[in-house]
Amino acid sequence: MSVWDDLVGQGPVVEQLSSAAEGTSGLAHAWLFTGPPGAGRSAAARAFAAALQCEEAPRGCGHCASCHQILQGTHADVEVIRPQGLSYGVKEARALVLRAASAPTGGRWQIVLFEDADRATEGAANALLKAIEEPPARTVWLLCTPSPDDLLVTIRSRCRLVTLRTPPIDAVADVLALRDGVDRETADVVARAAQGHISRARRLATDAEARRRRAEVLA
Repeated sequence: MSVWDDLVGQGPVVEQLSSAAEGTSGLAHAWLFTGPPGAGRSAAARAFAAALQCEEAPRGCGHCASCHQILQGTHADVEVIRPQGLSYGVKEARALVLRAASAPTGGRWQIVLFEDADRATEGAANALLKAIEEPPARTVWLLCTPSPDDLLVTIRSRCRLVTLRTPPIDAVADVLALRDGVDRETADVVARAAQGHISRARRLATDAEARRRRAEVLA
């Protein structure tokens, strides 16, 4: 099972990212992952981080130590930022810039994965700008937002864009049935109910009470 397997219905994105991971000599140092809720922005960024640090060929094997550590959130050279409040301020941004400037300790790259980067205040975004414009040679920034317009144009223009779509309902149902072991009827029902949102579909598939409450609301 490779790191790309959780990117449901995102064939073009997998091709774009896997090709980039294999040809790292010309790798862009800033990437912007966009797409609607449930499309898998963070999952795609995490899979890309794993592929970049992967110790095997092809990159993104899913079973080497680096892949396991990144998918579990324990890799020393992959910093994942999840803003806890409504905004991400200048003080935090400056600390992040210092973190991004450090050399990798064991991996091939120093990677900063910034979920919900749209929560950065204007001051924080400006603090990040120079680090994204002129990153150290072995630093890669992965930013996640619903839309490219959620970031300052000066940051956006320096990022390689990765556009995810809402996964097709049939593709979500297939993953639930074939990989997660959900019975086909339930998989079809929850995939439709979740409107292609894979995480929501998985919650519904494993929580009969949640399905019952939803049915009552829609009745």
